Amino acid sequence: MFDETTVLAVDDDCMNLEMLDLMLSDMNCTVLKAGDGQQALYMMETNPGIDVVLLDLEMPIMDGYETIKRIKGNYSWLDIPVIVVTAGTTEVTRTLELGANDFIAKPYNSEELRLRVKNHVRSKKLSDITKNMNSILESEVIKKTAALQKALEFSQDTEYEISIRLGKAAEFRDQETGMHTRRISELSKHLGQLAGLTSEQCEILRRASPLHDVGKIGTPDKILLKPGKLDFDEFEIMKQHTIIGGEILADSGPYSILSAGAIVAMQHHEKWDGSGYPNGLRGEEIDIFGRIVSIVDVFDALSSERPYKKAFPLDKTLKIMEEGRSTSFDPNLYDLFIGDTEHFVKIRETLKDTPVEDKMSISEAEMLT
Repeated sequence: MFDETTVLAVDDDCMNLEMLDLMLSDMNCTVLKAGDGQQALYMMETNPGIDVVLLDLEMPIMDGYETIKRIKGNYSWLDIPVIVVTAGTTEVTRTLELGANDFIAKPYNSEELRLRVKNHVRSKKLSDITKNMNSILESEVIKKTAALQKALEFSQDTEYEISIRLGKAAEFRDQETGMHTRRISELSKHLGQLAGLTSEQCEILRRASPLHDVGKIGTPDKILLKPGKLDFDEFEIMKQHTIIGGEILADSGPYSILSAGAIVAMQHHEKWDGSGYPNGLRGEEIDIFGRIVSIVDVFDALSSERPYKKAFPLDKTLKIMEEGRSTSFDPNLYDLFIGDTEHFVKIRETLKDTPVEDKMSISEAEMLT
């Protein structure tokens, strides 16, 4: 028998209650007593450790039928077994329909009573143990899930930091300003939100977009830093930075940020009308990540001050970009961008460049626009 067994006996006859107490005395259990259903419910509310209820049917104030209904209708008491103690068998079907677990007829045999109580208490205790184990397991699952989520967030933060560092490495090669990658990151995320991407997709785009020009690491200095206009052959070499970037980040496996970075690096110079590079993709053949970065990259390039030029005012920047609607840019994304220009300008203002003496080549600036 399990320890700490508590039995609730419910009967309006005090003699019957005493008899039940006496019959169960050798079971090392506590017998609580109630004279009607209302008292029984009160006892259950104030004694949460009750393991089984012995219930008479014919009682004043609240009879056994209503008591069963109340017990089985309460989620906290649902699994407490109810043994109906009855003088006849005509009520058995009705009590079982109400949810009673067992019955014993009066006058009852003391050994039978003890055995029925033991069996139901054993089932109740085992059920409680199972519930406790399930609760412990659920708690552990929650803890492990939280730990995994934290690890995932750390991994994603690490990927983002890698993407920022790689982006900066490319910027050092062509002497772009350090805040450019940060701005591209936030500008891309916002345009992704306007485009209806999920929050997860927007976050991946935010973390991947700084990798758009990572392929410049492989571009020769004489071309990347040339102050004048590139000739045809030089421009063909310059265009290879998209392929180089894609290859650097290719086969990134489970690293979603680096995988998205490969798409952005390869496609951010593709154009809506198919005249872009490196693959001449057209329309929605271009991944939406590439289409988004294309718009915000040009916006940031035109709006930024460089040693060789002043920042274009907003109206001139937008006028230049308008010429690329439906040719360079996805017209729907461009319209979303134009419809929220104020917010994009605010992002740029928040992430201003610090004064630098670095110089970006005129050739590269011309290529961006």
